[in-house]
Amino acid sequence: MALQQLDHLSEDQRECIDNCLEAVQACEWCADECAGEGEDMAKCIRLCRDVADIASLHARLMARDSNYSTQLAEACAGACEECAEECERHDHDHCQTCAEVLRECAESCRSMMA
Repeated sequence: MALQQLDHLSEDQRECIDNCLEAVQACEWCADECAGEGEDMAKCIRLCRDVADIASLHARLMARDSNYSTQLAEACAGACEECAEECERHDHDHCQTCAEVLRECAESCRSMMA
């Protein structure tokens, strides 16, 4: 794996990058699927798009060992948790899968901060 070559990353950071990138994929998929589900999905779509942007940025900052990655980890974890709560309210498979991925991402962001 390419991340193994990034010597400056801890195991927690590598896991967090993987989870953030997985969250980006899950949120983009969920938002796209929700767009076809009706108007009551607007909040889910908006939160998924927010998480996709925040998680992507967080992964990039960790990869380059930015001084701001720890602060963004907190924002990413919070956004993931809020979005997961919204996704869990919907019975769609894509929402349930997204919520599961987001819970893991939030957990790894919090572990990375510790």
